[in-house]
Amino acid sequence: MENVLTLITDPARGGLDDSTVQTAREVLKGLGAQVGSPDWLDEGVAVDLPFEDAEPDHADACVRKVVGEAGVAADVVAQAAGDRRKMLLVADMDSTIVTGETLDELADFAGLKDKIAAITARAMNGELDFKEALRERVGMLKGLSADTLEQCFTRVEYTSGAVELVRTMAANDAHCILVSGGFKFFTTRVAAHCGFHMDLSNDFIIDDGALAGTVVEPILDRDTKLQTLIGAAAERRLPLSRTLAVGDGANDLDMIKAAGLGVAFHAKPSVAAEARVRVDHGDLTALLYAQGYRRSEFAA
Repeated sequence: MENVLTLITDPARGGLDDSTVQTAREVLKGLGAQVGSPDWLDEGVAVDLPFEDAEPDHADACVRKVVGEAGVAADVVAQAAGDRRKMLLVADMDSTIVTGETLDELADFAGLKDKIAAITARAMNGELDFKEALRERVGMLKGLSADTLEQCFTRVEYTSGAVELVRTMAANDAHCILVSGGFKFFTTRVAAHCGFHMDLSNDFIIDDGALAGTVVEPILDRDTKLQTLIGAAAERRLPLSRTLAVGDGANDLDMIKAAGLGVAFHAKPSVAAEARVRVDHGDLTALLYAQGYRRSEFAA
């Protein structure tokens, strides 16, 4: 069939059952769709429902609404079945591949975490100009010892499913890029751990062993992320339909909208409201299930 709808829940919870699958099938049928047999990608966690004669975006919205009203914590991805597996991944780092905001954690060493985190939250929700907000936050850290960068990195925690996502796609010949409005000290280490092929990010200016309170210009921002996606796809002669972009903040929204599979991952409200695909419940393996990977195919 020409389309597929995938129901996905948090692997740590599981509990996706035949009743929910049947509910989704009935919603699709109510839209006039022909629906195929369920195909479990991971029993109790992710299932595909092939369908045709219904528009994917409308099917996604209708199934999401009914499943949510039934109290089921499941994500829904409806899409064309063709070109489902992507050959380019462009991923944000902070609050996506890693659980927190590395700049906020660094600010903790200066006793400014709450103040800087408040600015970060507003910038990520699109309420502030990203470049100006970044300059302001870094300026507040002037004089902080560069040694604290290493201490800060010890606090980094990887989002569940991050390693599986990157290594599985890389093992299937996808090119994986980590692109962040954060900082090179962190992205190089995160990229190496997860298996990204390259990383792009901003950089601190260090003066006499301490942060100078300034950033190397030009600042990598939302347009850079979008152009990274477009440029990397063009280099590999890939249509954008074969690309995947994932992030949580306003500076990720342009690349999310441009990608064939653009995912707002546990995103800020302004981002979740505009993205076509949202993952609100599952971990990053949801992006593998959305591409039709089975649990047995995951690389660790």
